[in-house]
Amino acid sequence: MKRREFIALLGGAAAAWPVAAHAQQTRPVRRIGVLMLYPEKDPQGELRAGVFQRKFQRKLEKAGWRIGGNLQIDFHWGTGDAEWVRSAAEQMLQQAPDVMLANGDAAVKAAQQSTRTVPVIFIASGDPVGDGLVASLAHPGGNVTGFAVMEPTLGTKLLGMLKQVAPQVARVGVLVNPDNATHQRILALLAAAAPGFAVEMVKAPAREAGPIGAAITQWSQSGNYGLIVPSDPTTNAQRKLIIELAARYRMPAIYALRAATADGGLMSYGVDIPEWFRQSAIYADRVLRGEKPADLPVQLPTKFELVINLGTAKTLGVIMPQTLLVAADEVIE
Repeated sequence: MKRREFIALLGGAAAAWPVAAHAQQTRPVRRIGVLMLYPEKDPQGELRAGVFQRKFQRKLEKAGWRIGGNLQIDFHWGTGDAEWVRSAAEQMLQQAPDVMLANGDAAVKAAQQSTRTVPVIFIASGDPVGDGLVASLAHPGGNVTGFAVMEPTLGTKLLGMLKQVAPQVARVGVLVNPDNATHQRILALLAAAAPGFAVEMVKAPAREAGPIGAAITQWSQSGNYGLIVPSDPTTNAQRKLIIELAARYRMPAIYALRAATADGGLMSYGVDIPEWFRQSAIYADRVLRGEKPADLPVQLPTKFELVINLGTAKTLGVIMPQTLLVAADEVIE
């Protein structure tokens, strides 16, 4: 190559460098908005966020994403009534996210009502089709897909385990969120199953501390009561109060979330929520790469975890059946 041609080629390449550098610098930052129906300082909520972020970061960094660089995750925390959740979803949309992750029935419904274009991935619901979130499990058909966290038959399983642990229980109080459609399905199945377990079912709303305290206190005065606490962000936000009252009145209780057992509850059986957060990170990655929620099938829970707190069992004078101890995924000493 002649010297003049080489200099011209070198000069052309040098002129192109700033353009390439500028293109890299101006590449738009992708955003993921996460609506968490947890109090901001809730340790279990922060654990979920940590799992989500760590898994997300590992997977996306391998594909060239950088958290805090070309990808940003915005968390919105809190619990409240339907109006608060709707306002939180609208605030998140003002940040123009490329993907929204909604944790909890109220969160996904608010997100769905707020946008029909921004992709929404949910971790919620026990019946996504029946709740009107998607057209079908295999082909969601809109801007929403995700991961179901409950199945109605879970309530009957919780009742069966509670009776194994406390066969003397004759009445079972169920703490429910009246706005949770899956809770209503669980109650119906529990009512149908109750005679077979020789128990009477009683329900109470569990959105606020006052009614929760009043209900458990009233139940304790009748004796032979057990307690079932299905999964829901509002009941989970009150779990420490529920655990404290159950201990005070020596009431055997079973929860659908591991967080309750970790905080001193007797036992829990339910979906492995952190695993759903890991899987939701994969879905969010696929959406960022161009796939549509309508083409990503809704996933139903297949993995459930049984956690037993032996320290609480000893305090309550409960003897755990060996069958449950062997089946437990974790035993807290």
